[in-house]
Amino acid sequence: MSVFDRLLDTRPLRTSPQFRRLWWGGAVSALGGQFTVVAVLFQMWQLTTSPLAVGAVGLVQAISMTTVGLAGGTLADAVDRRKLVLAATTMQLVSVAALAVHGLAGAESPWVLLGLVALHSAGSGLGAPARRTFVPRLLPTELVGAGVALGNLSFQIAMLLGPALAGVLVAQWGVSACYLLDALAFTAVLYAVLRLPSMRPDGQPSRPGLRAIWRGWRFIAASPVLRGALLTDVAATVLAMPVGLFPLINEQRFGGNPQTLGLFFTAIAIGGITAGAASGTITRARRTGVVLLAAAGVWGLALIGFGLAPSPWLALGCLTIAGAADTTSVITRAAIVQLATPDSHRGRVSAVEHIVGASGPEVGNFRAGLAAQATTAAFAAVAGGLMCVVGIAALALTNSPLRRFSHSRPEAALDSRASG
Repeated sequence: MSVFDRLLDTRPLRTSPQFRRLWWGGAVSALGGQFTVVAVLFQMWQLTTSPLAVGAVGLVQAISMTTVGLAGGTLADAVDRRKLVLAATTMQLVSVAALAVHGLAGAESPWVLLGLVALHSAGSGLGAPARRTFVPRLLPTELVGAGVALGNLSFQIAMLLGPALAGVLVAQWGVSACYLLDALAFTAVLYAVLRLPSMRPDGQPSRPGLRAIWRGWRFIAASPVLRGALLTDVAATVLAMPVGLFPLINEQRFGGNPQTLGLFFTAIAIGGITAGAASGTITRARRTGVVLLAAAGVWGLALIGFGLAPSPWLALGCLTIAGAADTTSVITRAAIVQLATPDSHRGRVSAVEHIVGASGPEVGNFRAGLAAQATTAAFAAVAGGLMCVVGIAALALTNSPLRRFSHSRPEAALDSRASG
């Protein structure tokens, strides 16, 4: 095995043509998605010059994705997941094509823009739970973590490159160019999903509805591994998310230089991409639960260091470590959730994971803002990191099934659920 293969486990791409097509389609779509994110925010600002209207874009996205995501989870455990993702992806393609038409026509309606954003987010929420179940169906158990890591790496790269490329596109050809390229990217996803086999859930399909949603939540509550994995995300985001503090810390500690503020975001991205590029060392580790807990703890410690850092370079170093720890945590948590869930429940459990992952950072940034308003930004960062470390330590001490979880024996998680 080469040094490269030890760092980045590419076996899923080499051994599974279906996963390879899905990964390439997802990578292209992630880049196109960043084009649309930037274009929508720019267009809304151009139409309204209102910070409230720009903020409403995020609110509409969150509400639409969360409400439809719950329905998507129950449908993913009741119907052919391949067909569900095809329908959801088509909805997203139609919405970005309509955004392009809206822009080319010179329309100036922020309400139409918000409506199309809501439709796009609804498509994302509808298909997200089913999409997450594809990796464990296409890959053997020992490669699920590597598959998740490869998907995360492509998303991190898109996050780093996409906004800058989108800025060039908007400046040269306008927002419609971004929307059209995103629509083209969705055709790559449609092709990859069309080539998949039928993806019906194992066992007796559940009937969609509120009762099925409630049973999904009960299943998570009864599983120490799933419950603990999702609580690590809550501890890391709701208790310690630092992004909302970046402008204030930059102003209070480092003179308010906008270049320094931009480097805060870059540092997290560099840490995340570095961890993703070396994810083979993570995904081959047998004690996946220990890796998750350790990564979440390091995230909290790095944010404590960020809040206390006397120099911008030390602050950037702490954020780089935090970014690497965050990516490690995301990869291991996603693998644990999929491996510790029977296929009959993966849609509903994936929906909850998606909602926690999407809403946790926003709630965490709001909490950080409240704490900074009452004290200082540095104190809010340190307190958040400390609460995260304490929360993770409590989980590690009280949740032995999560500590013992291993990707080589995922069935033990079901045994612990039955006995707990």
